[in-house]
Amino acid sequence: MTGPAWEYDGYRPAEERLRESLCTLGNGYFATRGALPECTADAVHYPGTYAAGCYNRLTSEVAGRRVENEDMVNLPNWLPLRFRPAGGTWLTPDTTTVTEHHQILHLDPGLLERRTRYPLGTDAGLLVRQLRLVHLADPHLAALRTEFTADGRALDLEVEAALDGGVTNSGVARYRQLDGRHLTRVGVGTAGPGTVWLRCRTRTSDIGFGLAARLTAEAPVTQAGEPPRAVQRLRLRLPPGRTVTVDKTVALHTSRDPAISDPLCAAVERARAAPAFEELLDGHRTAWQQLWRRTALDVPGEAGSILRLHLFHVLQTLSPHTADLDAGVPARGLHGEAYRGHVFWDELFVLPYLDLHLPEVSRALLRYRHRRLDAACHAAAALGRRGALYPWQSGSDGHEETQQLHLNPRSGRWLPDHSRLQHHVGSAVAYNVWQYCEATGDTDFRHGEGAEMLLQIARFWADSATWDDRLRRYRIRGVVGPDEYHDAYPGALRPGLDDNAYTNVTAAWVLTRALELLAALPEPRRREFTEYSGLAEDEPARWEEVSRGLHIPFHDGVISQFDGYGDLAELDWDAYRKRYDDIRRLDRILEAEGDTVNRYKASKQADVLMLGYLFSPVELRALFQRLGHPLDERTWSATVDHYVHRTSHGSTLSGLVHGWILTRARRAAAWGFVQEALRGDIADLQGGTTGEGIHLGAMAGTLDLVQRGLTGLETRGGGLCLDPVPLPELSSYGFSIRYHGHWGVRLRLRSGLLEIAVPDSGQSPIDVRLRGRTVPVAPGETARLVLPD
Repeated sequence: MTGPAWEYDGYRPAEERLRESLCTLGNGYFATRGALPECTADAVHYPGTYAAGCYNRLTSEVAGRRVENEDMVNLPNWLPLRFRPAGGTWLTPDTTTVTEHHQILHLDPGLLERRTRYPLGTDAGLLVRQLRLVHLADPHLAALRTEFTADGRALDLEVEAALDGGVTNSGVARYRQLDGRHLTRVGVGTAGPGTVWLRCRTRTSDIGFGLAARLTAEAPVTQAGEPPRAVQRLRLRLPPGRTVTVDKTVALHTSRDPAISDPLCAAVERARAAPAFEELLDGHRTAWQQLWRRTALDVPGEAGSILRLHLFHVLQTLSPHTADLDAGVPARGLHGEAYRGHVFWDELFVLPYLDLHLPEVSRALLRYRHRRLDAACHAAAALGRRGALYPWQSGSDGHEETQQLHLNPRSGRWLPDHSRLQHHVGSAVAYNVWQYCEATGDTDFRHGEGAEMLLQIARFWADSATWDDRLRRYRIRGVVGPDEYHDAYPGALRPGLDDNAYTNVTAAWVLTRALELLAALPEPRRREFTEYSGLAEDEPARWEEVSRGLHIPFHDGVISQFDGYGDLAELDWDAYRKRYDDIRRLDRILEAEGDTVNRYKASKQADVLMLGYLFSPVELRALFQRLGHPLDERTWSATVDHYVHRTSHGSTLSGLVHGWILTRARRAAAWGFVQEALRGDIADLQGGTTGEGIHLGAMAGTLDLVQRGLTGLETRGGGLCLDPVPLPELSSYGFSIRYHGHWGVRLRLRSGLLEIAVPDSGQSPIDVRLRGRTVPVAPGETARLVLPD
């Protein structure tokens, strides 16, 4: 096979979890980790399969308390296929030294290939080659082709394939004290020659799953139900040098699927009707070719190879099939169990990319939030406030899923988790609503579900603001910002901080946009919203007042992360870097020492600087001007310098945001942070976390860095606004976007020239705005614009 690929040579047990995450295959409906089919879950391997939006809630006893957690469920394992010489022991790379082991993730066709050579004495050996796919055209199918070749002499080989319902959620060491037994009522059986089935349900959410597996080979297949496994066995005669093939085709359905009567019946019927492997592969390859065309990205060199891998994993998690699902953006993809599969604010880094490629997927992900708007309104009401308070961690039903306790692995202590106070997640939802509408021109959504979410979030912010007579300003108290390290003032008895700058500025932005949207709504629609929401006549006036009067703290000529930040102690960064190899999780280090990061000017990730990620310099200055704080270049530059030197980068998002900010500021240090963002998962820079699932927000964010960060691309006012900045290490690149009904609009930048090609269609010309000039580009035309120095 040709084309871009991600390759691993040799068998290294310590790297298996990382490889399994990065070799995950999926189609937006479900995904399966890249574990070896002959290996079971243990300290080295973790086969896991996850279906988008499938959660279950369990209660556990932890540190003397009963805590409730909802998890994305590890589904029955469809992979098992093991083999051994007749009468011998089962072969795995852990029990038998292998002389060759090679894994290749073929990105273009979405295939995982492995080649392993097992020595069998001095005169014989077994070569195993496998091709695996999770079908992109039919989201309910997966297939595994295994080719056995005997070396030296003939070999009798026993093969056993299975569907295994005895799985648990145990892929994250920190969670193993929690109950991970999510599946119950496991039943197995046969469905005619060559086909077995497995059915089960989740223990509390009562989601039903049906799996069926069809095994095809040159030998007779025997099958049996051995609960919790459905097993198929065969015996192969391998003449020396001749390859014998075994194909395993699997179908998966859940009770959440539309247009089925029963998940098991649907799975059995689909497995029976599925074509042979070659035809499955053809359809799968074609679907990937079409998807690659819609998301075309051309970046040369190593950075381009990594971006291609990132795009592959984004598309596997959020594919066109996502548009038919009730699912959000899982922060760790469908690649593992970290963060329990929950939905955080990571969509803030994902949807701006998808808006310009797969807008139907963005719309579906926003509808996930809209379906949970009532729950968000109830959460706000529980605090005595109007509007909508979205949860920091969301799962099945929109309730707050943030854990009550989290484990510090360094100290072994379970600690209170106050991250649910990150109310700024609501601003992320509103921002994504606005960006989607600007990128697509979808007025139905803007006036419908989008308006309902944005206006209710604005109501919450207006009701959260309290007037301070001393400051003559509105304040938002008791929150936690994106930094996450700081969740309370030193020595305080209650969690929460006052006037987090990011929270207050984004709240002001939401309120401003809400006023703009409310004024633009058709009068009948505005009346409908007012009637069902109970919007009071005086509320818009309060939105206006609060949007101009929120307090933004400063200290020493820079924007303060929160009120009182300037009074915190300075950390001896050099001393901690000398004492510890890695200080990214400085919070855990300090807690294990009996200290707290709340005492120091030290951030986990970008907080104040997130403002420069979300807003262009012009828009950010306008926001601060509206708030009565003129923001000049000197103040912003000093703010960037201050936080760059006081951030430990304990999140993969941190390098991304810093790279974006420093690139836009034309700083020489930008490339170092961009490299950290690119390498975050492939090099597992966060110390073992990638093996628990990829970091989807950071991966999508690197794609958006090329798409919007380097180009300064904004979709506003019915046109494409561009303000490219140079990054010498990425001086030539190109990509295609979908904008306002135009498919495949091609942008390419190289050698100080920006080229924009609009494919032929019946659409209107696109207005391209570049630093003060507007150039209309009609369908079928290409514009070449010289970039000013």
